[in-house]
Amino acid sequence: MPKKILILGACGQIGTELTLALRARHGAEAIIATDIREGQVELMASGPFSVLDATDFRAVEKIVQDHKVEEVYLMAAMLSATAEKSPSRAWELNMNSLFHVLELARQQQFAKLFWPSSIAVFGPSTPKDNTPQYTVTEPTTVYGISKLAGEGWCSYYHRKHGVDVRSLRYPGLISWKAEPGGGTTDYAVEIYHEALAKGQYECFLREQTRLPMMYMEDAIRATLELMEAPATRVTIRNSYNLGAMSFTPAEMAESIREHLPGFRIGYRPDFRQEIAASWPERIDDSKAREDWGWEPRYTLQDTTREMLTRLRDRL
Repeated sequence: MPKKILILGACGQIGTELTLALRARHGAEAIIATDIREGQVELMASGPFSVLDATDFRAVEKIVQDHKVEEVYLMAAMLSATAEKSPSRAWELNMNSLFHVLELARQQQFAKLFWPSSIAVFGPSTPKDNTPQYTVTEPTTVYGISKLAGEGWCSYYHRKHGVDVRSLRYPGLISWKAEPGGGTTDYAVEIYHEALAKGQYECFLREQTRLPMMYMEDAIRATLELMEAPATRVTIRNSYNLGAMSFTPAEMAESIREHLPGFRIGYRPDFRQEIAASWPERIDDSKAREDWGWEPRYTLQDTTREMLTRLRDRL
């Protein structure tokens, strides 16, 4: 009988593709997808789904017990730009949901937990180029503060209670399957939609703002590879640096012009520019490569080709 896996926050940008990938891997009935509201048609048609508030401890506990869940992926979160508008709500969602699953894991109600962190744990005092795994972490956003605190709690529960918790510091993620979720790096998704729909895009970051990015297929593969790695190879229990590519809005626009020569881009930086300026430009993910063999596959050019092709087919 296949193990049962619970996904909290299955309808978000990462959760949508993670749910589909896990169902392809383990079978639809083995993956219990939940979120506070229903998601897109493809996700809802792919297997079991329950409306569930990840901050409701009793509700999470009940679904774990009812389905005899063995693994949990906690993907529910309020992202950087949205969290700045509602700090207290962001803290409640991002932290309480994590406490709930850590406590259930401590009680041995399931065996393995994945929780995503982010490059938002870094701040202006962090080395920007080739940011090390171990370095200064002084985040300046609500989202970053909650992720840094969460990393500490993950490490604590592993050390103190033996919880098998695993985590990745995701860079900006680029996907065609789900809408952007309120993050500072969302321009790198919006730009493709606007390029096809209008032939132009107004970016909310400056043209030379360099950030670490990753195509979603790489991010999902990294998540599954980490979760399937033997516990003895997982040496970092707060969160692994994870990298793939690094580029600016101007470089992304140029990659689009290789396919759409008439594409135009303008720049009108808003409050997200300050957030982006506090984050790294490139990530050193050598620990992930050494410990469990991480290796990205998608470059910027690969990503642009895939995004334009997939979105054009969808439209």
